[in-house]
Amino acid sequence: MLGAANAQQVKYTAGNNSWDADSLGNHRAVVTFSGNGPVARVIIPWRRRDAHPENKRIIIQDAQTKQKITRIKSLSLTREQGDICFEPASGKGTYYIYYLPYKNEGRSNYPQGVYLSPEQTTDNNWLQSIPASLKPNAVLKELEATDDFNTFFPMEVIATATEEKQLLLKHPGAGYLVFPEDRQYPIKMTDDLPQRWIQKGPSQSFAGQADKGEYYSFQLGIYALKDLKQVKISFGDLKAPDGKTIPASALNCINTDGTTYDAQPFSSKVNIAGGKVQALWCGIDVPASAAAGTYKGIVTIHPEGMPAMPVRLTLTVTNKPAVNSGFNEPWKQTRLKWLNSTLAQDNAVIAPYTPLEMKDSVISLLGRKVAINKDGFPAQIQTFFTPEMTAISSQAKNLFTEPAHFHFVSAADGKDLQWQHSGWQITGKDAGKISWKATNTTTGLQMDVAASLEFDGFMEYTVRVTALQDVALKDVTLHLPLDKGAAKYMMGLNQKGGLRPEKIDWKWDVQHRNQDGAWIGNVNAGLQFTLRDEHYVRPLNTNFYLQKPLLLPVSWGNDNKGGITVGEKGKSILVNSYSGERTMHKGDTLYFNFHLIITPFHALNTDFQWSTRFYHKYNNLDSIRATGATVVNIHHGNEINPWINYPFIEWKKMKDYIDAAHSKGLKVKIYNTVRELSNHAWETFPLRSLGHEVYSPGKGGGFSWLQEHIADDYIAAWFVPEFKDAAIINSGMNRWHNYYVEGMNWLVDNVGIDGIYLDDVAFDRITMKRIKRVLTKDGHPGIIDLHSANQYNKSDGFINSGMLYMEHFPYLNRLWFGEYFDYENNSPDFFLTEVSGIPFGLMGEMLQDGGNQWRGMVYGMTNRMPWSDNADPRPIWKVWDDFGMQGSQMVGYWVDNNPVKSNNPEVPVTIYRKNGAVLVALASWAKENTSVKLEIDWKALGLDPSKAVITAPDIRNFQRGQVFDKNAAIPVEKNKGWLLTIKTI
Repeated sequence: MLGAANAQQVKYTAGNNSWDADSLGNHRAVVTFSGNGPVARVIIPWRRRDAHPENKRIIIQDAQTKQKITRIKSLSLTREQGDICFEPASGKGTYYIYYLPYKNEGRSNYPQGVYLSPEQTTDNNWLQSIPASLKPNAVLKELEATDDFNTFFPMEVIATATEEKQLLLKHPGAGYLVFPEDRQYPIKMTDDLPQRWIQKGPSQSFAGQADKGEYYSFQLGIYALKDLKQVKISFGDLKAPDGKTIPASALNCINTDGTTYDAQPFSSKVNIAGGKVQALWCGIDVPASAAAGTYKGIVTIHPEGMPAMPVRLTLTVTNKPAVNSGFNEPWKQTRLKWLNSTLAQDNAVIAPYTPLEMKDSVISLLGRKVAINKDGFPAQIQTFFTPEMTAISSQAKNLFTEPAHFHFVSAADGKDLQWQHSGWQITGKDAGKISWKATNTTTGLQMDVAASLEFDGFMEYTVRVTALQDVALKDVTLHLPLDKGAAKYMMGLNQKGGLRPEKIDWKWDVQHRNQDGAWIGNVNAGLQFTLRDEHYVRPLNTNFYLQKPLLLPVSWGNDNKGGITVGEKGKSILVNSYSGERTMHKGDTLYFNFHLIITPFHALNTDFQWSTRFYHKYNNLDSIRATGATVVNIHHGNEINPWINYPFIEWKKMKDYIDAAHSKGLKVKIYNTVRELSNHAWETFPLRSLGHEVYSPGKGGGFSWLQEHIADDYIAAWFVPEFKDAAIINSGMNRWHNYYVEGMNWLVDNVGIDGIYLDDVAFDRITMKRIKRVLTKDGHPGIIDLHSANQYNKSDGFINSGMLYMEHFPYLNRLWFGEYFDYENNSPDFFLTEVSGIPFGLMGEMLQDGGNQWRGMVYGMTNRMPWSDNADPRPIWKVWDDFGMQGSQMVGYWVDNNPVKSNNPEVPVTIYRKNGAVLVALASWAKENTSVKLEIDWKALGLDPSKAVITAPDIRNFQRGQVFDKNAAIPVEKNKGWLLTIKTI
């Protein structure tokens, strides 16, 4: 019977989602019974790629009545075929046999497809009535998937064991076989050969056709008959009969070589275990100037220690110019070229930042200065932002009380080793980045310092310490002696944002805590520091942290001997990063690397806050405009942006919507980030061929499509039930970020997006700078807002969202740090540091349960339309418009000389002032209802108290309108507050 099954040509079709996949599964065999007896027998050569079909349920349905057949007997269920008997309830006719039924368990957005186990629904009498001599009397008509996206045909239809054996007999002694494959048939299986390859056979030639200027992709499928190591690909020139040439430099293999996300040459080791299949994706960047014709050349496969194999390549170039290199047709895998892109890698200064200026040992940047000491470390850091954060002044605020410095303490006598400094030298200088180096020496040690400062205030230090002889050390510490006035607040190192505790004593715990530094500062001066070594790899963020945590730095961690203390010492708040006792042997090298980020990044752009009002939902544009919103955020999971982080499939619908929005004076931003990627991405299987470069390793599972087509070794991520969009977690820093930048550039050029909405970020500042450049090119607005849920919890590694994403803050226009943030039970200082963005030059919005409207206005924050019915922001928007917030100056309660103060410290006051009027926002953090008197400096306000009136405008769902006497005790309800105007009459 097996031979007959193998010879049978099966028809594969895709239905139009004509059955309930969530109860019956995505696949069925359509069987026709034409016999006369009470038992039907059918052999189904389904060639399944899933393991252990015998452990999965079979459901049979009468096609006419849709009734479930309960009398079933599986004679055998293997990966190659199923031999099944059943009772044909309606006699002759068609029956459906569903062979991968499952049910979804878990959260709707994180489902776990559980395949149903076999069930006993048949009575023994019927089972015993089946004649042992019964021959197959039903035939397979077709194998049907719910739709084209779920079909296994042709690349997941496995070859049988017999076919594979016959294949090997034809190629005795071969170490590997090559199956060149067209781009329209991505190789999907690594443990099985597809039946298609049995039918085609291996080959040492491939032919394809491309347009002029197209990036043409194709595959070399390698079937390893024994272990292959260090497989390399080399390309020769492609030549036409008339001598025209496509040079070898125009050909590449993304699996072996390329360019990293930070523009470094990339080379990957491709090892293939015996019995496995590996797809090698190659590309030909056909020059736009190429003459039409046929080009031929050789691609050579080089496994280490084994014979090379040439593959003859023939490419026919048409006379048709490709549109945009073929990037507008991504199903042709043209965009694989983007994986090696260097677009926007130049370090050009991005507005509002200014070019770096250097005078002697001082580097000036927007609102800040850095002085370099003779050892290469910062002698002083200054900021020049006003306390109100509305401008840059000439008055400096020092961050340090003395230069930043290292201590190397001898284990022999407990004394500091004395370093000799040869000074520092500039190694690179342009408008966006200045780099320098220094060499310092002491007894038995050499310290090589490589550092840089960028235009946004990011400082990177690579500190390489080499032992010239055996050296026993009691400790190695880095001291950051902060001025007390620049160390009022803190977040990080097990601290939620707020006032800095008197003492911090922190130890490394990378397995559980995504912590390697802190931010300490004031509103207009601060510093983030993070400790790294040469092995640093960005961990997975949000609730995936524990699956790929931080690596303990060998230098700073020192087998968990290291840690950080923060506390008062003399005139400073000393940040003491220590590593503990160790011995360095001659030739040993340690990297005590660290990053410093100087805050704030720029002054507050309050006018942007008042005039830019987000509507965070796909909706009718006229309805949106009627709310007073000015920017539409298009999340994923809707008809114009259905697939998470892959906004390229329905782009024409998106463009039509954006064009219509622009005609109505609205801007449109879209959801597009990097953390997970939709399984609908055209490049899913080429990316899978890269191993763990783009996709993280994991236990698999999740939605049925992932289990059936990706199979294993992945992390299932966000799922949208309405679109059955199942995402896979990205691995971190990789070449997908190059694709991401190119994709964003394509969306600006072809769709007209006005910016992006980021839902957490899984890339670093290099990619963020590139994104900002392409989004703001040629006068595009390039608005970026960042959302994060509160990640200070066990699953996320107890990381403050602000700490995690601070390197991105220079390029954001607004924060939306709201989900799971508690607006009722946290202090004003938590609001200020973790939610508002103000100490960094940003402003924010609230989210969770609508936020707290009264407290929000102390920081200039409202809720976002139409996110919550609990806090419609439109009444407050109306107050802004009635008062005329544009051009007003925000003076927060944190400003010492705020001319309007509260006599109750639990009811802080922020004002918005302009000529002749003041809007006062006050909110209560008192445990009970209370009252407050305003202490007003009338002279500073420029108002005549005899003519001034304090009015509470009537605001729906916020406050009742009334007038207060200037000396009145204003009642304030618990957790609420007031918006008051002060004007003269």
